[in-house]
Amino acid sequence: MAFEQDSHKEFDASMITAGGVSLERGPSRVQIKQEQEEQKIALEEERVYRKGVATIKDLIAPAAMKVEPSFVRLGDTYCRTLFVVTYPRYVTVGWASPIINLSAELDMAMFFYPIKAEIILKQLKKKVGILQAQISSDSEGGKPRDPISETALRDIEQLRDDLTQGIEHFFQFAFYCTFYSTNKEDLERVTSTVEGTFASMLIYTRRAYFQAEQGFNSTLPVGNDELQITFNMSTSPIASSFPFTSAELTSDNGILYGVNKHNNSLILFDRFSLQNANAVIFATSGAGKSYTVKLEILRSMMLGVDVMVIDPEMEYKHLSDAVGGTYISISLASHAKINPFDLPRPTGEAFAVEDIIRSAVITVKGMLRLMLGKVTTAEDSLLDRALLETYAKKDIVPGVDLAAVEPPTMKDFQDILEGMEGTAELVVKLKKFTEGTFSGLLNSPTTVQVKNQLVVFSVRDLEDELRPIAIYSIINYIWNVVRSERKKRILVIDEAWWLMQSEDSAKFIFALVKRCRKYYLGITTITQDVNDFLTSPYGQAIVTNSALQLLLKQSPASIDLVARTFLLTQYEKYLLLESGIGEGIFFAGSKHAAIQVVASMTEDQIVTTNPEQLLKIEAAKKEFEESQSVGSNQ
Repeated sequence: MAFEQDSHKEFDASMITAGGVSLERGPSRVQIKQEQEEQKIALEEERVYRKGVATIKDLIAPAAMKVEPSFVRLGDTYCRTLFVVTYPRYVTVGWASPIINLSAELDMAMFFYPIKAEIILKQLKKKVGILQAQISSDSEGGKPRDPISETALRDIEQLRDDLTQGIEHFFQFAFYCTFYSTNKEDLERVTSTVEGTFASMLIYTRRAYFQAEQGFNSTLPVGNDELQITFNMSTSPIASSFPFTSAELTSDNGILYGVNKHNNSLILFDRFSLQNANAVIFATSGAGKSYTVKLEILRSMMLGVDVMVIDPEMEYKHLSDAVGGTYISISLASHAKINPFDLPRPTGEAFAVEDIIRSAVITVKGMLRLMLGKVTTAEDSLLDRALLETYAKKDIVPGVDLAAVEPPTMKDFQDILEGMEGTAELVVKLKKFTEGTFSGLLNSPTTVQVKNQLVVFSVRDLEDELRPIAIYSIINYIWNVVRSERKKRILVIDEAWWLMQSEDSAKFIFALVKRCRKYYLGITTITQDVNDFLTSPYGQAIVTNSALQLLLKQSPASIDLVARTFLLTQYEKYLLLESGIGEGIFFAGSKHAAIQVVASMTEDQIVTTNPEQLLKIEAAKKEFEESQSVGSNQ
């Protein structure tokens, strides 16, 4: 075949016509080499670009990594891996929960390697033959029966039946956990705690010696088992090791506190079922602490519990009006008065009048130190003697019938002080409360009554200087009522940090918290100034003696102190920093869970503290009253 070049067309070497079919040749070697060079340049440019871009690895990678025989050091963090080597004959459901709920940073990894049933059945058959032969040999030789061999035989036979019927499956199971700490001492402490916890369940662990890096890699969230340390296990015990458990705070009795955010179950609890009925609530302003307390008050009242509240900002007035409670406003000009010299009313039980008088003297002396400021040792002794003489002036002495006596007043105490030597300065300070500006607060017989199921004492109209003194006096009066009649009661002290500012008032509250359990009383202390409360040694002791604790949203300034006090994990710290209104962590005894406080529509209208919502409720109420008035006129 010959090709003829057209004079008008340029011959294209890449186009050849054969038998009427056009054939196109591939790119030449020069073109291929050119393309490869271009790709190489593009890849180099891409590499150079990516070298200056931060990746996820750059963000999460530690500054340095050092591998030691028993731990790995990542920057300033120490990591140690433990693996389980043997299990007991039976393991309880959720046996890993104590480790999961431990107040420590940890990563946990579980690996499952399925094994064919035929292989296991073959091995079990051999094992059955060995055990049966041993038992028969012991029986023929007259040896006593071996319970261990007989139990093992029964277990193997049961497992063979379950495997054959498909009820059980067989796996090789690996369980690793890696713990993190900022220092070696804490790492050793956590390791010993975990080993002891596992050993108490007859589960034995080992540290990954000379395999620390492999242990750390095995617990990373990449699913790579570099240790390969497994234990033969069937389906049932493996199911019991399922780690995602949460604390259940549901009981048969009690009130609804909220919803468990771990599993959406209800948190129903009776605070009086714990070792004490005291509670502490810490939260920032607007986090929902008063809302939560009012919900608890409303629901507790339905169970017949009496409630007394010290209200610093008139937040409980709407609740008191809604349930028909008694609202008492304590101020310089109010008609409601409390005499700090009051004594407990007689209850019919055996008691020593002398002990009651001495207890009253100690309590009043603590309040006088709040009123008078700094008191020297000599002045303290004079106050002590003057108080005893003040009670004696009203014939309140050992052996007297307290039901037939009239307690003294602050003016009676002043008269006694004026007749003593070395008390001139004390009398001058005291006159401010008996004859001066503050005379309308404490210098009067008691006129209030607490016979209602809900009694609220408001101190909103008092000056800041007088609030700690008034709250001290109110709590002392309530304590006398509590000791006079044993009944299930709750005392709510809102903004308790007022009392933490003075050692005498803090000591008084702490003594109350320790003793109230004997009188069926639960004290709830609420504060938003967490630092002021927890930096006081008495504040720390109050938290320790409160079995119920609720932490709502916290400020960044106080979160570290709260975390140290309540042994919070890093995740729980973030939860409290970012939680919404009514969200937090609920502690009841040794259990705790994330909580969301919930209320019905009716409850919400009664307990809300939102000013906008309160204005709408008041407007609706006013509109209803006006419509009723118009209807009656017509």
